[in-house]
Formats: sequence, C-alpha cells, structure tokens
Amino acid sequence: MSFVILFFCGLVSYILSNKHFLLMLVSLEVMVLSVYMTMFFYFVQFSSESLLSMIYLSMSVCEGALGLALLVILIRTHGMDMVMVFDSLW
Repeated sequence: MSFVILFFCGLVSYILSNKHFLLMLVSLEVMVLSVYMTMFFYFVQFSSESLLSMIYLSMSVCEGALGLALLVILIRTHGMDMVMVFDSLW
C-alpha cells in the first residue's frame, strides 16, 4: 500500500516539476523504485522466481544512466537544465 502512495507521489512530483530536467529524472527514479519494490515483495510473498525483478532493476539502472548522460550533454551545450531549452534543440 505504501508503495502505491510512493508511486503517486513520484507521479505528482513529475507533473509539477516541469522546469528542471534533474527533478524530472529523480521523480522518474522514485516511480521506478516503487514499482521494483512492489514486484520484489510480490515475488517474495508468493515464492516465485525473482529473475524478472532483477531484469527490471538492470533496465531501470540503464534508464537512469541514460538520463544522467542526457543531463550532462544538455548542461555542457546550453549551460542549464531548464526544460524550456528543449525548444532550441530541434
């Protein structure tokens, strides 16, 4: 139950933090971790195989690394992490 609340807090934070790219990435990571913890406790409760949760965790780590790489590229080229800068990228 608390992971659902954590997921929706991350979702609300993602919707409301539309100015900075870093805050959006942190909100996405909160949502990903709440889904992971829900899957982990589900697999522990029903004594099923947890390989799927490990695959999900590795994909979420790759997603986080890709987001941070995009943040670094954005800051190096434009000097800030404001989402309003995305208009000039195209």
